Amino acid sequence: MKDEESGNRLGAYLRARRELVSPAQAGIPPGTNRRVPGLRREEVALLAGISPDYYLRLERGRDTNPSPQVLSSLARVLRLDDIERAYLLSLTAGRPRAPRRRRPERVPDRVHQLLAHLPVPAFVEGRAFDVLASNPPALAFSPRLRPGLNRLRSLFLDPEEQAFQQDWETAAVDFVAALRTTIGDDTDDPRFVELVGELSLSSARFRTLWARHDVRALDGGTTTVHHPVVGELRLHRDKLPVDDVILVVYYPDKDSPSDEKLRLLTTLTA
Repeated sequence: MKDEESGNRLGAYLRARRELVSPAQAGIPPGTNRRVPGLRREEVALLAGISPDYYLRLERGRDTNPSPQVLSSLARVLRLDDIERAYLLSLTAGRPRAPRRRRPERVPDRVHQLLAHLPVPAFVEGRAFDVLASNPPALAFSPRLRPGLNRLRSLFLDPEEQAFQQDWETAAVDFVAALRTTIGDDTDDPRFVELVGELSLSSARFRTLWARHDVRALDGGTTTVHHPVVGELRLHRDKLPVDDVILVVYYPDKDSPSDEKLRLLTTLTA
């Protein structure tokens, strides 16, 4: 992560994504003397229609403002989706960084009122996945949703949370990619620096995933967990922006087994 730490975020991203594309995916015979994972620099350059020397300049941070045409070609070769392509564009020097004056994350009073009335697990999270507020059903669902805890830290460092997730590996990949998307160019934000530093020191899996430079939005979806009291729960998740924070709501299909279990859980912990 030396390039990233030195400010060469474009080069770090290009190298990380290059290493994730196999020769077969790019239509290149794999050969027997490959010493690098993924594609070689000269192969990326050839497929993108640019010179190997120019691509080397990009990876080494000697040119931080490639043309949109070059970036489009690189995105195609590196098999980037729309979110990853937008992230690549955000790393170039040609995009001015708007000054930011981050306000302290605050849960509006009306959201506290809403949490108190919702009969399903709901909580509020900040940009770095810090839990800012939660309702009783959320705490019955998971004690790791208590205000003051961090969801990403729990995911990587708490064995109970790892056992709670039916597909921990997918959750880990998605959360790390969402964190990088959320950070964007706020790489000097003290909260992000603190969180990434702690997890990099404490979790080898986090270090590996962080080095991949995956980016994606962690929006709504469906998740399955193993609750220690009521067993398997299959719940939908919606994430709703409210001012500067996110309201997260979990809910089951009506009259499903998970609906019955969630009602039982709420009753037991009332």
